Amino acid sequence: MHDWGISMGYHDVAGRWREVPPETLTAIRRAMGVSEVPAAGAGDDPDGGPAPPGTSAHDDPVVAFRPGRAPAEVTAGGPWELHTEDGATIPLGSGSVDSGSLGSGAVLPPDLPLGYHRLRRVGDGWERLLIVSPGRCHLPPDLRTWGWAAQLYATRSRESWGMGDLADLRRLAQWSQRLGAGMCLLNPLHATVPDFPQASPYYPSSRCFRNPLYLRIEELPGAGDAAGMGSFDLAALAAEGRALNADRRIDRDRVWKLKSTALEHLWRRFTAAGGDPAFDAFRAEQGEALAGFATHCALSGRFPGAWADWPEEYRRPDSPAVARFASDHADRVGFHCWLQWLTESQLAAAGAGLDLMQDLAVGVDPGGADAWLWQDTMALGMRVGAPPDEFNTRGQDWSLPPFDPWRLRLARYDPWIRTVRAGLRAAGGIRVDHVMGLFRLWWIPVGASPADGAYVRYRYEEMLDILALESHRAGAYVVGEDLGTVEDFVRHELHDRGVLSYRLLWFEPQRPPEFPRQALAAVTTHDLPTIAGMWTGADLAEGHALGLEPNEEGARVIREKLADWSGSPDDADPAEVVVNTHRLLAQAPSMILTATLDDAAVVEERPNVPGTVDERPNWSMALPVPLEELEESPVAGAIADALRRD
Repeated sequence: MHDWGISMGYHDVAGRWREVPPETLTAIRRAMGVSEVPAAGAGDDPDGGPAPPGTSAHDDPVVAFRPGRAPAEVTAGGPWELHTEDGATIPLGSGSVDSGSLGSGAVLPPDLPLGYHRLRRVGDGWERLLIVSPGRCHLPPDLRTWGWAAQLYATRSRESWGMGDLADLRRLAQWSQRLGAGMCLLNPLHATVPDFPQASPYYPSSRCFRNPLYLRIEELPGAGDAAGMGSFDLAALAAEGRALNADRRIDRDRVWKLKSTALEHLWRRFTAAGGDPAFDAFRAEQGEALAGFATHCALSGRFPGAWADWPEEYRRPDSPAVARFASDHADRVGFHCWLQWLTESQLAAAGAGLDLMQDLAVGVDPGGADAWLWQDTMALGMRVGAPPDEFNTRGQDWSLPPFDPWRLRLARYDPWIRTVRAGLRAAGGIRVDHVMGLFRLWWIPVGASPADGAYVRYRYEEMLDILALESHRAGAYVVGEDLGTVEDFVRHELHDRGVLSYRLLWFEPQRPPEFPRQALAAVTTHDLPTIAGMWTGADLAEGHALGLEPNEEGARVIREKLADWSGSPDDADPAEVVVNTHRLLAQAPSMILTATLDDAAVVEERPNVPGTVDERPNWSMALPVPLEELEESPVAGAIADALRRD
């Protein structure tokens, strides 16, 4: 291990040790604010170099512990004031940093409740965040259910405007309930930059807010009175939107043009009518985070492109120019706040009778709102990805900037807390994409090959304590997507924390009856072949056509395993194999089982092929049949019969 949590090398999927290039180590240190690599043994860090800020007991900005187990040294170096989450202020005595003595009365209350509390040092106002966490995520002991894994944009009904929306999600949830399902796993619904809707749900502008592209316009306040809105013709817009369903390829730009036209008219009607107290309460509850996000949305309409290319005075959210802009364009900022209120309202209605499992992407668009708001906590010269493995022999660059683990701690984890809390709104569960990123992330210098990255470690104990606390408060279970290169201790730690593992038939060496109980079990996921694609060889053929050098031997082994385990003859129809495979999956004792709607529709192409951007329409292909037909599908019904947990 290098200093500052940077790993000198790693073991690849075959167990071989790989050294990190020296230039990568230098680039990562510079991204963390260290100008050069010192000689071994220099400075304060035992591995060489100065210690990261906030890592000594005297200046540690974050302390996490269980109820009643506060470490004594927390209150050394006072006097302090304890500001509890419920608003109380409790003076504490002073202690001596030199002697380690706590001093008279410098002890935290033994009954300090779960939550986030702050120790403020009297004199200079420096604060230490106290995280009192249950340590384990919410996990009902009798959890045993199943559900569909859906790409909502692809799940269109005949009423959709070119892509699946939140009313379609409500219909999907109601159908799922009739089939005996108890949950539904969704692709991330994170917000994108408004006028430039990003196709990938894993490349969001913000993980704290939703994408208004998913709004069902006809169900918005005032839409029923559209006839009285002058030249605005909602029926004509709706007809034009539904006409987009004729093309399987989703045109988000066209969808947004139609929906934004309607939304602009409805906003003017809303404000003219005096608004709604519920909207005012939502803005107050979301506070500065919503205001900052909405201001970024308004600025992006004025200055298209990444915020780093905006006029200099607008590149920081705390600048006087940004404050003036937000004041001068209060109506536009309010419009984007209103879109979030509408989206949250429709999402809550969609999940009223079924656990919606939100998907939390691993990072954000470097040009988007979160990166603008929290730029001081990010390593903007780095990108997150994955080293080469058996399915992606070149490695992966996801074009997402990572949080700097030390600057994130100095920010008292505020971005992470807000992100997790947002993911759990209107959710019965949350899937944490690439959950290993809470332990370490593969950092790639901008412009370098994914193979030339390095792992950087995070304070996973604190990040998991926050995840557990938010899960406990939301009453929502947590699934950790732990696929790929995983250190041995990570799955043990996640299991002890009540996090469900993510087990796929494609990868597991043992049959489903041997799958772990504390897990979500599935056949495949959005980045991997569908059953039909694997069975017919269409997925492998596409990989060759795209020039991706796919692992033919690995695909052959999985195809043979699929035939053997599912009992499907080599000439079986793909639909038959889909059903046989889910009957096999049903033998897993895992708490949650999921089946993709792509498999229910016997689709050959996967939603996304990692390593491609413009080569194919990733995240942009609708299911070949509308939701109404899928509800009558014998294949979907047979999958439900197999997975139903009686």
